[in-house]
Amino acid sequence: MTGTATPPVVLVIAGNDPSGGAGLAADIQAVTALAAHPAPVVTSITVQDTRNAHRVQPVSAELVGEQARVVLADLAVRAIKIGLLASAEIGAAVAELLAEHPGLPVVLDPVLVASGGGLLAEAALTEVLLARLVPLTTVLTPNASELRALIPDAETIAARAAALTAAGAAYVLAKGGDELTDEVHNVLYDREGEVEHFTWSRLPHVYHGSGCTLASAIAALLAHGKTPRAAVEAAQRYTFEALRRGFRPGGGQHIPHRFFHLPETHKL
Repeated sequence: MTGTATPPVVLVIAGNDPSGGAGLAADIQAVTALAAHPAPVVTSITVQDTRNAHRVQPVSAELVGEQARVVLADLAVRAIKIGLLASAEIGAAVAELLAEHPGLPVVLDPVLVASGGGLLAEAALTEVLLARLVPLTTVLTPNASELRALIPDAETIAARAAALTAAGAAYVLAKGGDELTDEVHNVLYDREGEVEHFTWSRLPHVYHGSGCTLASAIAALLAHGKTPRAAVEAAQRYTFEALRRGFRPGGGQHIPHRFFHLPETHKL
């Protein structure tokens, strides 16, 4: 085949979820669905299903750095998406890596707890996130519980987001999917104090991997050259449609149908 355009590369740094609902599997699917090429770097091996996370085994911080550096030396990476880091040591190693590539847009999904409630990261990682990773982040995508964990002393979403932009994040997308509201309210904040509100219908199920899907979609769209605001808006539309068409492969939560735009298998 000749004349085929090379898709932009997204370096994905996250943990493996053997259920395929979240983590690297979700990232790879979302990035691929949006016509970019995923380069996955494994931070941890998890034991989880569609109900909950049961165990997390981080790989060595040195190995995380080695995986990422050989990719960055070989591939023309256009964006970086960060998910589960699991340990403070891995967080510090990733911060060092980002500092070596200051021109690349970074999407940070501060994964701390699984959607089923299981802990996914040690407490010391929170300090590393705030001190070393948030200052290097283009788009930070915390849900309500993650916002509270990162900025526990603030009383409002706006105040927590302001603290994170003051810490260095260019944009903070405060997600409301885990709040008990009739609709889902997401709010985008930036360093200049501009605020943009997004409201989405509350879907009937609980979903495994929705945050991974959204953050990876943002990264893929940034890799295609979209502005952060445009990427955030388009990625939310894509994620909503993937959730709306979600399916339940096991006995727990639904999983987003990230390839909803492709023909069904029986039509191929």
